[in-house]
Amino acid sequence: MRLDKYLANMGVGSRSEVKNYIRWHKVLVNGKPPKGPEQKIDEEKDVIVFAGREIGYQKNYYIMLHKPAGVITATEDRKDKTVLDFIDLPIKKQLFPVGRLDKDTEGLLILTNDGQLSHNLLSPKKHVSKVYYAKIEGKVTIEDVEKFREGLQIEEDFTALPAELTIVKEDEISEVEIKIYEGKFHQVKRMFEAVGKRVLYLKRLSMGGLALDENLAAGEYRELTEEEVLLLQEKGNSSTRG
Repeated sequence: MRLDKYLANMGVGSRSEVKNYIRWHKVLVNGKPPKGPEQKIDEEKDVIVFAGREIGYQKNYYIMLHKPAGVITATEDRKDKTVLDFIDLPIKKQLFPVGRLDKDTEGLLILTNDGQLSHNLLSPKKHVSKVYYAKIEGKVTIEDVEKFREGLQIEEDFTALPAELTIVKEDEISEVEIKIYEGKFHQVKRMFEAVGKRVLYLKRLSMGGLALDENLAAGEYRELTEEEVLLLQEKGNSSTRG
């Protein structure tokens, strides 16, 4: 990999900024000044130092964000605040959300630059589970639970996969948890509309067995642990529900 591309990928700066840093002798490769921005380096073996700080190679990044309501799940938007606006990391421009949450939905959102993992977690063939907590206008009943379990028709030509609906509180404003295995547009809201009810509040609690960190307030984030990344990779590589 070219030295300037490596440093840009690691968040040191833009390609043009990185080229200047190299010319200004702020970069060392294995203890020596490089020949130029185009110098090829082995990102796994060579030691790259910028302004006295070693820039270690990290190919993939995995971030857990507690997405707040009112924020767009996108990398950029001309009008609204996006989920990337909450990330204060040099590599944030490399990140993209795994799937999406509606603007008014909060909760667990994974951000990464690992395209393969994202594809696996979102593939309909993988049946990766997503668990939500919701407040529903109207009493959610055992009959609703059965309908969700059987698979609801939410479009003329689309019937949702069987879902697990758990009643937490049955009242005029019911509280529920729902586990689904796909992610159609506005799916949870449309499933409840199919049984004559309306979602008032929606929060994603987990995805692929990875639970939202309770210590993260809305708008806060952290990197996933190695164990959490392995969990997602296992779920993404599996073809069974979970």
